[in-house]
Amino acid sequence: MIAFALAVFFLIATPGPGVLSIAGIGSGFGFSSGLRFLCGLCLGNFLVGLAVVSGLAALIFSVPYLREILLVLSLSYLMYLALKIALAGNEVAFIKADRVPGFIDALLLQAINPKAYAVNATVFSGFAFMPDSFLQETVIKFIIFNLVWIPLHFAWLYAGASLKKLNLPTHVQRAINISMAVSMLVIVALAVIAEI
Repeated sequence: MIAFALAVFFLIATPGPGVLSIAGIGSGFGFSSGLRFLCGLCLGNFLVGLAVVSGLAALIFSVPYLREILLVLSLSYLMYLALKIALAGNEVAFIKADRVPGFIDALLLQAINPKAYAVNATVFSGFAFMPDSFLQETVIKFIIFNLVWIPLHFAWLYAGASLKKLNLPTHVQRAINISMAVSMLVIVALAVIAEI
């Protein structure tokens, strides 16, 4: 179980779309906006976990071209979020962030987030520690997973929101938001390269 908990920690701690978006929303829009987004990420991740454990995700991804369609949707949404974060708090923005990404946005992000499926597939299909009771092992894995997942995402939200509270000069805040957005775009590029 310790190996499982460590694997979960390292799989989740590495920046992915959820982590970067929650930190970026915290930085660009504040803690309360980020909290709504975090709740959506949490429910979305739980639903992805259920889809993986039940085999529904494998069934859906077995449909020809559906994986590619979902990847394009995911990458498009990540680019949209990166743009929103990059332009948040930017007084010279060409496009004003008129709506803060919220609960539904986060839920949709997790539904099409390739890292969410990869992490859930890794943790729920590997690290068997109760081979005689699949149900009990799965419940324990969900508990351990969320005991790691939720605090780590809160920490990223807090870090992002703390930057916002510092009342940094506009150019510094803009640079932070742009760096978070660029990080999300790097993930988009890596996902595209992995598919080629």
